Amino acid sequence: MATITAMPPAQTPENLLERLKQLHPKVIDLALDRVRLLLDDLGNPEQHLPPVVHVAGTNGKGSTLATLRAMAEAAGQKVHVYISPHLVHFAERITVASAVIAETELTDLLAECETANQGRPITFFEITTAAALLAFSRRPADLCLLETGLGGRWDATNVVERPALTLITAISFDHQAFLGDTLAAIAGEKAGIIKPGAPCLSLQQPPEAMAVIRSKAAQLGAALLVEEEDWQIRPEGAGLSISMGPHRLDLPLPALPGRHQWRNAGLAVAAALTLPGRFAISDGLRRVRWPARLQRLTAGPLPALLPAGWELWLDGGHNPGAGQVLAEHAAGEWRNRPLYLVVGMLNSKDSRGFIDPLAPFAARVATVAIPGEPNSLSAAEMAKQAERAGLPAEPMADLRAAVTALGGRPGPARVLICGSLYLAGAVLRDNS
Repeated sequence: MATITAMPPAQTPENLLERLKQLHPKVIDLALDRVRLLLDDLGNPEQHLPPVVHVAGTNGKGSTLATLRAMAEAAGQKVHVYISPHLVHFAERITVASAVIAETELTDLLAECETANQGRPITFFEITTAAALLAFSRRPADLCLLETGLGGRWDATNVVERPALTLITAISFDHQAFLGDTLAAIAGEKAGIIKPGAPCLSLQQPPEAMAVIRSKAAQLGAALLVEEEDWQIRPEGAGLSISMGPHRLDLPLPALPGRHQWRNAGLAVAAALTLPGRFAISDGLRRVRWPARLQRLTAGPLPALLPAGWELWLDGGHNPGAGQVLAEHAAGEWRNRPLYLVVGMLNSKDSRGFIDPLAPFAARVATVAIPGEPNSLSAAEMAKQAERAGLPAEPMADLRAAVTALGGRPGPARVLICGSLYLAGAVLRDNS
C-alpha cells in the first residue's frame, strides 16, 4: 500500500512573519550590526536604491511622507515607501513602485531573508526592513521614502549612508525607555539620521531639541534648513501660502484634516522644492490620504450605532504631542457640538500626558482595552487615568459597547476613537 506523505503547509506572509518574531527574544533591541550583517549577505540592497528621503520625529512622520509621496505620484513619479507600524495588514508597510507589495512577492522576500540570516538573532523589525530594502533594490522607481521605526540613530532604516534628504518632524516625549527622558536626548536619537552632504530639513523644535539638531548638522557638514527660518507656511484665504528662497506658492489646504497637518504639509513642500525631480505640489495636497489621522468613519458597524446627525472619527495618536494637537483641533474646528472620546492605550504610553490636553474639550470618555493586545491598559485602568484628568469616564467591554453608550448621551455630537494605532487598526478592520 502506498504511503501518503502529508504536504508541508504552504508558506504565507502570516506564518513567515510569526516565525521571524522568534529570532530574537526582544521586540526592540536597538543596534545596527545584525541588520548590516544580513544586508551584506543579501548583496547590500541599501546601496542600490533610487534617491532616498529618510524621516525621523515623534509625530507627523507618516503624514509628511504621505504628502510628499502624493506630490511625487501626482507628477507621474513611481515611489517606494516603507512605514511602520501597519494598521490592518503587514503589507501596508511596503509600497513598491507606488503599489502595495503583492502577497507572493512578500512571501518570497521574507523567505529569502530568513534563509540568508541563517538563524542568527535578529529583531522582527530588522529582518522585515531588510526585506523592504531588498524589494526596493530590485524594482525601478524615482524616489524612496523611509520612515524610522523608533528613534533614528540605531533604527534599522539608518543603514542608508547617502540619502538625498533627511527630514525631522515634530519632536516630543515618547519611547523614553529607549530614547532618553529629556527632549535633548530624544532629539539626539532622531538627529542620528543626519548624514554628511545630505541636506536636513527640520520643523522648528523646542530650544533644547533644536540645539542638538543644529550641533549634529554642523558636526557632519550637512546643510540644515529649518521651518520659519528657511521656509514659512501661512493660511491665506481658503488655502496656504508658502515661501522658500525664490519660491512663493499659493496652495490648497491639505486633504488631511487638522491645522497640525499644515506644518507637516509645509515640511513636505519644502522637501519637494529641495529635491530634484517632478512634484505636483497642489495636486498632491489635494490627493493625500493617510488612514487613522483624524479620519471620519462613515461605513461599517460602528458608525451605524450612532444616531442620525452624529459623527464618528478615528485618530491613532498616542503620546502627549498627539494629545496636544487633537486638543487644538477640538478647541477650534470642533467647538460647535459635544465631543465624546473612546480611548484605549498601551501600558507603555503616557496615558495622562495624552489625555490631559483633551480634558477641557471632551464631555465624557468611554474606555476600552485594545482588542487582542496583551500590552493594553485595561478599560478600568484607562478610566482611572481619565478621571484623574478631570473627565467623567466609564470602562466598557468593547468598542461596540463604548460607541453605543456614548450614542445615548446628548447630541448630535462627535465621537472620537483615539489613543493607539493598534486600536485604530482594530477599528479599520471592520469599519473602513
